[in-house]
Amino acid sequence: MSNEGLGQDPIPTRVGEIAAHEGAFVELRGWLYNMRSSGKLHFLQLRDGSGVIQCVAFKGEVSEETFALCGELAQESAIIVRGEVRADDRSPLGFELGVRDVELHSAPSGEYPISPKEHGVAFLMEHRHLWLRSTRPHEVLSACREFMAEGGFMLVDAPILTPAACEGTTTLFETDYFGDTAYLTQSGQLYMEAAAMAFGKAYCLGPTFRAEKSKTRRHLTEFWMIEPEMAYCDLAGDMEVAEDMVAYIVRRVLERCSESLRLLERDTAPLEAAGKAPFPRLSYDEAIEILQAEGSSIKWGTDLGGEDETLLSAKYDAPLLVHRYPAEVKAFYMKGDPEDPRLALCVDMLAPEGYGEIIGGGQREDQLDILEGKIAEHGLPKEAFEWYLDLRRYGTVPHAGFGMGIERVVAWLCGLKHVRETIPFPRPLQRLYP
Repeated sequence: MSNEGLGQDPIPTRVGEIAAHEGAFVELRGWLYNMRSSGKLHFLQLRDGSGVIQCVAFKGEVSEETFALCGELAQESAIIVRGEVRADDRSPLGFELGVRDVELHSAPSGEYPISPKEHGVAFLMEHRHLWLRSTRPHEVLSACREFMAEGGFMLVDAPILTPAACEGTTTLFETDYFGDTAYLTQSGQLYMEAAAMAFGKAYCLGPTFRAEKSKTRRHLTEFWMIEPEMAYCDLAGDMEVAEDMVAYIVRRVLERCSESLRLLERDTAPLEAAGKAPFPRLSYDEAIEILQAEGSSIKWGTDLGGEDETLLSAKYDAPLLVHRYPAEVKAFYMKGDPEDPRLALCVDMLAPEGYGEIIGGGQREDQLDILEGKIAEHGLPKEAFEWYLDLRRYGTVPHAGFGMGIERVVAWLCGLKHVRETIPFPRPLQRLYP
């Protein structure tokens, strides 16, 4: 047995940083993701949250006790592995670890429920706290933050508890607030409008809640959105920022998550076109004409349904922007189109490959009298929006923004069939456990 390296203090590191330590004696702390043996060799797949690396234990390079321990390890054993970092072209990382020592920190109390075999959806949802330990691309959130930072946007946290509806009164989660009524936020948009009037450009990134009784593969009752708002911005500028952000995210994911996408068996060719802006655009009128020509029964004045979105987006390789919907199907805060009072200055971005809407936004109504009229028209309590109306009373300017659903974007980029696979602890209809 060689004792090379054991006389040194190992360098603590993580799998994601292993490339910086080629040839060094290092220590990794994580869990056994998988294992196979071949005679005098044990191949340990170690994960630590930053990646997965193969650790090779050769009988002639470790003690008999260590070699025997490696052969007895069960999936998800908590282990500390020490060894030399070696270049390996066969590895997705480009490196492997030549094991010198293995320390068992804790062993599973029984057979690990989430084994590499196939499981049904219901079983996996019940064991979501363990299913998390599979690999998924996680660059979308960091790409969003970097894009916002590079664009000069100020991060502002929007409240979770709100006094009134933002998107519609039928999808509110109501709760008691010390004898008063409060609601879980549907969107941070209204508060970002206030932040935009303070900082020029602002955004929030956090959870939102919609009490929608929908069982489609695109819906959750709790999901995350990134919501930028910009002062002195119109619909055209809003669409440009939305395009640029999505293209930026796609490029980042293709660049940094190639191995994760490969493990998911995601064909990345369809994503290439989404890495370049601008994207194709259609007015709502044009979209209706196309849908009707394709045999859809949709009538002018109704919102696009999931099948409509799929039919339209299938005609384009890149995300599609549909703009200027009828005002009646959009929220009260959307500014009307001065060239056609029937329309709102709004936009939805539809992801290709049938993934539907990933962005909704538009120009906000900046005139006090018109906004007051819309609040009354929608039957909303004016007193709950006095602070929002103040934004029009004191220094009103044209402004616009949008919200992007993080889970839907991840589902599209990863080629996942259901949005529940994109969030650590999903909340689809009728599920609160775990």
